[in-house]
Order: sequence, then structure tokens, then C-alpha cells
Amino acid sequence: MSPPPPVPAPKRAKILVVDDDPIVLKAVTSILVREGYQVVSIDDAVEGLTAAKDPSIDVAVLDIKMPNLSGMDLLRGIKAVRPDVEVIMMTAFATVETAVEAVKAGAYDYLTKPFENIDEVSMTVAKAAERKSLRDRARALEEALSARNQFEELIGQSAQMRAVFKLVETVSHSTATVLIQGESGTGKELVARAIHYRSARKDKPFVAVNCSALTDTLLESELFGHVKGSFTGATSNKKGLFEAADGGTIFLDEIGDVPPATQVRLLRVLQEGEVKRVGANEPVKVDVRVIAATHVDLSRAKEQGKFREDLFYRLNVITIDLPPLRDRPEDVPLLTHHFLKVYTAKVGKRVTGFTPRALEALTCNRWTGNVRELENVIERAVVLTSKEVLDTDDLPPGFQEAPQAGAQVEVFSLAHLPYAQAKRLAMRAFERRYLTALLEKHTHNVSSAARAAGVDRSNFRRLLKQYEVAGRTMKRSKDDDDDTLDAAS
Repeated sequence: MSPPPPVPAPKRAKILVVDDDPIVLKAVTSILVREGYQVVSIDDAVEGLTAAKDPSIDVAVLDIKMPNLSGMDLLRGIKAVRPDVEVIMMTAFATVETAVEAVKAGAYDYLTKPFENIDEVSMTVAKAAERKSLRDRARALEEALSARNQFEELIGQSAQMRAVFKLVETVSHSTATVLIQGESGTGKELVARAIHYRSARKDKPFVAVNCSALTDTLLESELFGHVKGSFTGATSNKKGLFEAADGGTIFLDEIGDVPPATQVRLLRVLQEGEVKRVGANEPVKVDVRVIAATHVDLSRAKEQGKFREDLFYRLNVITIDLPPLRDRPEDVPLLTHHFLKVYTAKVGKRVTGFTPRALEALTCNRWTGNVRELENVIERAVVLTSKEVLDTDDLPPGFQEAPQAGAQVEVFSLAHLPYAQAKRLAMRAFERRYLTALLEKHTHNVSSAARAAGVDRSNFRRLLKQYEVAGRTMKRSKDDDDDTLDAAS
């Protein structure tokens, strides 16, 4: 079985425009082409319905009053064959009734002709395209999450995690001892469970024990059991976890914290396949597969005399190294979607995804606490938000000052990322800071700022939307023909 497929990168939206008025059709097409969209222009509603079946169409802009087939009927027809397409209706006969009817039929938004501001067209289409993109992204992540079910709760699409999946698949069918190494929070127990539940022992017990959470005496008693009277408090005979796991798998988490005396007893289990309860004389045979895990370097601990060399080699038959989350940032979107799904269901809220800059902020974070820390951040955001799409202000305070939110980018903060991704994030942060500073310098006058930047005004507006500068929207100045930014929005 192959690991989950990669999630595709977002594409530039393709727009279908249908209007029987050639002047309006040409004008809307020109506006959208100038904004960089692929545009399909059709002057007949029946032909428009056929064109809408093209799976590459993301947004449809439709006139309501058309011969042969009305815009409302075309809207219903498109939604019947392509319910994922976002539809924007245009009409010169705007009424509350038609607006309500269009929305009920599945329209995303409504434009009135003649357009008072051409930017209204491009901005409405941009919002619809972004909504379609977010839904496509969520669906792709959902498909990737469904594909990963074969590896239980292990989630990832990076090369590192694909290598882990392949190794899990291979070692599951053996009985060899496995040593899982990785930082705290990387999912070592999930790997152990995946190995167990894909093995011939899957119908037998899986027993997990945290070796660092117990005192020396309690740890031996828990692992090997004890007989009545062997120590103070031993009021009856008790089976240990090795006996409880007979026929199955025992997972020894934080094996590096096991004291020397217990290491000797563990070695006997691995060598002889038997345990001796504390205070007992006779050993008990057990058939248990051992999977151990640690966040410390056992090889170094061995060299320092803190871990038995013979036990190390008994445990280190097959090693699985789990990469920290900061070394596989491409897995962050998949993990965030998974945790979003988990906690929206748990809390009972409708939260559908993340804004691009929120996802960038999450991807760029170093995640010293690894997947466990990411899970906590998403749970917090879901509990506290009142929005349907999470943004940077829904994340903990540190994320709101992240590079992609407009703050200064330090090279060190990106050093954990692959070069290409670090460069892309740094460039995005620079361009957002530059655009914000330029607009402030020119009192949010778009035309003036575009001239100062040496960029065509339409391209400059597209940059503003792309980088979500200050979350502001554009309107036409009443004093001259220049565009300004509405600070009230």
C-alpha cells in the first residue's frame, strides 16, 4: 500500500463569463483578464451551461436576463452539474427578491449593472475565487487524510514521513525489536501502534508504558509483576505488563530513562523470552514483541556509560527516526486540517479552514513542541474563534507578529526550512511590508503608490489583494481619478 498522495498547490482561477450584451461581456472579460485570470467569454446561456461542465472552471459570472435560458435557470443548471463552482449574478434590474432567489439557488454574490466601480467586479470575483480555492484545498487535504487511514493516526506527505510509512509497512510483518527515536511530541507511540496493528499480532494486546513516569521500584513491579510480600504494599500476586502483553506488543516509551538494574532485567526478557516477577524464584515464559522509543541519543548514552551496551544492541535491531515538525513544514497544512476537523467536531463549531496568511504563519513556526504543540494551537483557535475561517488573530500572540503577518523577517527564524520555502516566505514578508509602507507614505492612494513603485496600477492592485495588505479594500476617490484605500473596512 502506498502512502498518501501529495496535496496539489493552489492554481490561478479560471472564470466563465456569460452575458448576451456584447459590450458588458467585453468589459467584464477585459477587467478579469487584466487581473490575471483565465477567462472564457460566452454570449449564449445554453452554450454557457455546456462550458460550465469544464472541470477547470472555478467561478461563473452570469447575467440574469438572457434569451433562451435565463440566468437563474443557468445558475441552477451549473449547480446541478458543478456544485463546487462559485457563481456571481449580474443584473440591471436589482431587487431584493431576485437577490434572495439567487442566493437560495446557490449564488455566491450579486452585482448590479451598470457598475459604479470596476474594482467591485474584480474584488467580488477575487473573493469568490479565494473561497473556491480554500474549498479545493480543504477537499484535497481531506482526501489525503482519508488515504492516510492505512497508517492509523500517522499523518504526513513529506519525503521524510513517506520514508517512515514505508519502513512501518516493512517491519510490521516481522517480529524484530524496533527502536523509535525522535523529539517529544513527534508521534512515537503512533508509529508503535501502526506497527502493531499492521502485524500478525494485531488481535492481541498492545500495552504502552511510560518508563520515565514511574519510580525504579514501581517500574519493575509494573513491567515484570510481583509476588505477595515481595515489598511493602505487595499484598497479593500481580502480573506485570509483559505478561499482560503476551502474544502482542509492548511499547516502552522513554526507554533511555530506565535505571541500570531494570535494564538488566529487560535484557533477560529480550534474550530468553521470559520474565521473573519481583520476589519470585521461577521465570514465566512470554511471547512479546518489544518496541522501544526515546527522545535521547541512546548511542551517546551508551558511550557515557548511562545505558547498557548489550541492551542497546538488542533494542537497536531496526531503528525508525521520526523527523521534528520543523523539518517537514509541508506536513503542517495536512496536520492543521486534521486537527481542525477533530476539534470542530468536538466543540460543535463550523470552522472550515484557514486564511492563506494564517496557514503561512503556522507553516513558518519552528514548533519546538512538534505535532503536540500544533494540536494545542489548533484546539485553542477553534475554542476561541467566532469566525468560519481562522486568521492570524485567532492564533496565539506570537503568531500575530510572525513574518507573514508583516513583522521583520530574521533569517534565523527561517533557517529550519528548506531553502526554496524559506526564500518564498521571506520574499512574501518583504513584499507585504514594502506594500504597506508605500501605501502609508502615499496616504493609501493606490495610483500614487503604484507610480512610485514603478508598477502598473492594475498589477499593483493585484499585489495588494494577493498579500492582503492591512485587510483593506479599494474605492474610487471622489476628488480625482485616483484609487484610495478605504481604512474603514
